[in-house]
Amino acid sequence: MFEVTDQQIWAWLGNHLFPMFRIASFMMIVPVLGTRIVPARVRLILALLMTVAVAPTLPQVPPVDPLSLAAVRIIMQQVFIGLAMGFSVILLFQLFVVAGQMFAMQMGLGFASMVDPVNGVTVTAMSQVYLIMVTLLYLSMNGHLVVFEVVIESFRLIPISSGALADLSWWYLASRISWMFASALTVALPIITALLIVNISFGVATRAAPQMNIFSLGFPITVILGLVIYWLTISGMLPPFTKFSEETLSFMRTILVAENGIPL
Repeated sequence: MFEVTDQQIWAWLGNHLFPMFRIASFMMIVPVLGTRIVPARVRLILALLMTVAVAPTLPQVPPVDPLSLAAVRIIMQQVFIGLAMGFSVILLFQLFVVAGQMFAMQMGLGFASMVDPVNGVTVTAMSQVYLIMVTLLYLSMNGHLVVFEVVIESFRLIPISSGALADLSWWYLASRISWMFASALTVALPIITALLIVNISFGVATRAAPQMNIFSLGFPITVILGLVIYWLTISGMLPPFTKFSEETLSFMRTILVAENGIPL
């Protein structure tokens, strides 16, 4: 007679339940899928389907009672790992939003703001243009498939266990914010430099001809020149995006190594 013991049930449940928390927490905040335009129910269904598909290929999960404190500890660890990896991808998108904010402020279009329907926050129009462009590049380069591959790879770098995570991962996540601002400045620096030269020329012209109304002439000229400079630089956005994407994937793997306690 075929019998199923309690340990077999807990083992089968653990092999699917614990990985689902890591995948689901990642999909809840990752760009494109983790936005408001995708219902939470759809994200949960996708996480469940992905878990069922990859669970047979994952390392064996230690038998733990899902109703015990050890199981709660494992679940919290899986949620943290998934959120940390999703947060890394969010910073890739937000650096272009910050670059658009810098560009718009220098250009004089800081007041031209709009509500981002994806994230539900108010951003400048130039930031929205950058965000749309980066999203299209991300999808056209199959970036969503690559980050999912990294998530599946994380189960081999950090197998599901009841061990504690290393403290290094918290420091790497906090220090990543400085990378976002530095990268945003790198993207916006050519445009900011060009507009700075334009503003300096307006200052020299005002000094040479004080009777000229610089406010009525300078603002529209700055906006027009800013749009022209943006149009000239938009074609060269692919190499920086590729570079920042590679750095993001490398950082995601660095986070996994740090969480596993392996010396860097």
